[in-house]
Amino acid sequence: MTAVLDSEVMTPATKRRSWRKNPWRKPVVLEAFTWAYLVWSIVPIVIAVIFSFNNGKSDSSWEGFSTRWYWGSTTNSVFENPVFRSAIEQTLRLAIISTILTMIVGVAFGIGIHRWRSKTSVTFNFVMVFSYVIPELIFGIAFFFVFTQLFTFVDLGTSAQILGLVTWNISWPAIIIFARLSSIGPAYEEAAADLGCSRLQSLRRVLLPMLMPAIFASTVLVFATCVDDFVICNLLSSSANTEPMSVFIYSSTHGGQSGPQLNALASLMLLFSLVAAAVGFLGYRWITRGERGAGRSQALESITGL
Repeated sequence: MTAVLDSEVMTPATKRRSWRKNPWRKPVVLEAFTWAYLVWSIVPIVIAVIFSFNNGKSDSSWEGFSTRWYWGSTTNSVFENPVFRSAIEQTLRLAIISTILTMIVGVAFGIGIHRWRSKTSVTFNFVMVFSYVIPELIFGIAFFFVFTQLFTFVDLGTSAQILGLVTWNISWPAIIIFARLSSIGPAYEEAAADLGCSRLQSLRRVLLPMLMPAIFASTVLVFATCVDDFVICNLLSSSANTEPMSVFIYSSTHGGQSGPQLNALASLMLLFSLVAAAVGFLGYRWITRGERGAGRSQALESITGL
């Protein structure tokens, strides 16, 4: 009797009836929602990128394909206009320097918090999620008062922006390194110690190579975050020369200026983020090429710190 019922449940007719009763058994509806969200979020970006190649100055009327807003015009192209070029250079300057400093401090912070076992370690573990608890606007305003009222030797501008970005993004490498260390466990370091390695040698020869995928993923995330950061860079900027692309685009549109040249500048921001994401995925696949089962799911798990 049980076998008959099992065979009846597995028949195609029974499956079709089950699908009609509960459409969520198959991911058709979920896939539809996913595709609808992707189209809704990607199409406006694609349109903005397309109009950055518009031959005319309109943002609503297509007048032919042209690259004049990227190069070829000394007054309007983003690569030849000194104002636009200054915004690009400031963006890359802040992103590169902030990423390097964030990774140095964040990796050390993640390793230190993982090894710290005391009554106060739980309190300092909360610092790792500091940027996820406090809104970025409040954080930026707080740092503005810190640099204008307390640490007045730090001038507003590039230095203040870098310090703000490093402090804000330090949670990314700390959390990811902490999660990676929790999954690795102490067995490898203990084995290295049994073989005669000192703590520094086991850290340099054993632990850091095993942390490289997490370090690489953290670097990509921090760089992409610094490229498009607006709140901290805006609050801690001192002049137009210290405005990155995000602040420059906002200032221009807020002042009533628009046009394909701003679309071109925004497209470059998008390009930087996409290149960072692509480099991160390909780099992770290359670093973990010798591990069993390395694939997309493991790359995403490492990036998210799971």
